Amino acid sequence: MPFAHPHCSVVTAQQKLSAMERKAIITRRTSETDIKLSFAIDTSQPSRIFTGIPFFDHMLSSMARHGHFALDLQCTGDTEVDDHHTVEDVGICLGKAIHKALGEKVGILRFGDALIPMDDALAHSAVDLSGRAYFCYRGPELTGRIGNYSEELTLEFLRALSTNAEFNLHIIVHHGQNRHHIHESIFKSVAIALRKAWAFDESREGEIPSTKGTIS
Repeated sequence: MPFAHPHCSVVTAQQKLSAMERKAIITRRTSETDIKLSFAIDTSQPSRIFTGIPFFDHMLSSMARHGHFALDLQCTGDTEVDDHHTVEDVGICLGKAIHKALGEKVGILRFGDALIPMDDALAHSAVDLSGRAYFCYRGPELTGRIGNYSEELTLEFLRALSTNAEFNLHIIVHHGQNRHHIHESIFKSVAIALRKAWAFDESREGEIPSTKGTIS
């Protein structure tokens, strides 16, 4: 154990990492959407989310709560045309925010998974913050509607998220009848898998969790 002067404290690499604020601000303005997104990991700050799509706002709020991150999101999109541009562009911005906030990913666990029930629905998500984008979904076809929300937009969001955050995301929905429950179990399982993956690994303080020496 390193010698410490009685009037000084030894600050480990892990403590330095834990003290870092892992956060990001992303803006995106196109002819289809105008987005400002603020993202912060490991905070109890409340999220403020408005996309103009109530069901999507509900899913993002659940994701933020269970992923233990704060999301301040304001989006104006051409929802009079379709919700697709808004949902996909929010996925792009949140993915970029995660990628920026994690930086070089020093000291994190890197891998995470979560098996989450929501009454009749059961979803399993697995994440590898590998620096490589890959998305795979297996489960019931998401081709219907929940109110005015097109179910297929959940997959568009998650694909954009994993692509822009540059991580592997595999999702299996084992069963479920209620469409709301299916989607909520998906969003919650992704959130908790991410929370596990970007948590700090106390046994590997200061290390990048890759034999390559980088996963940024």
